[in-house]
Amino acid sequence: MSGLQRFAFDTEFDSVGGVAFQPPRPKTSFTPEEVEQIRQQAYAEGQAVGLQSVNAAQARAMAEVAAACRQAMPTLAQVAHEHRIGSANLALACGRAIADAALARFPEAPLQAALESLAREIESAPRLVVSVHAQLAGHMQEKLGNIVAAAGFPGQLQIRTDTSIPPYAFTLDFGDGAAAFDPQAAAARVVEALEAAVAAEGLHAEPLIPGSEG
Repeated sequence: MSGLQRFAFDTEFDSVGGVAFQPPRPKTSFTPEEVEQIRQQAYAEGQAVGLQSVNAAQARAMAEVAAACRQAMPTLAQVAHEHRIGSANLALACGRAIADAALARFPEAPLQAALESLAREIESAPRLVVSVHAQLAGHMQEKLGNIVAAAGFPGQLQIRTDTSIPPYAFTLDFGDGAAAFDPQAAAARVVEALEAAVAAEGLHAEPLIPGSEG
């Protein structure tokens, strides 16, 4: 019985038969101004509801995009790391090709650089012994004499061939000291240093695209 409602009259009368209360009747006719006002109000309400729906949809979409980015970041970091490794290997391959071509064209260049850097150490030595690979001995004889003279070495110069020395490598013996150069060993050290640097950076290196870390 609690769901039943009391019967109520829309119009109530007083004790003498007069109208005590009468609810207002719905308006059935409107002026053009009123119609325009109602239209504008309905448009504004509809626009507000539409904007709320759009904003909610945008917020959901941005949340989904952010979640997808968070899931993709480990994969992107791995791809970037593999790209760095590939770039490093390509740079090493290019460096080897350039170095080999330079040594073939100017085999005396490393020896000249070594003698120039050791000028003070060898200037008082009575003898300088240069050991090179057999295929370079004849080629280096005249050039080495000029290089040593230019370095200011006044002592005796000896050139020895050594088949155990790799091509384009050499050793210097000036009594109180010695020096050596091996392009293959130097290249191996470069590779080792570069691989260690890439491994140390790992997946925590700087981003490939500036500003993408934000």
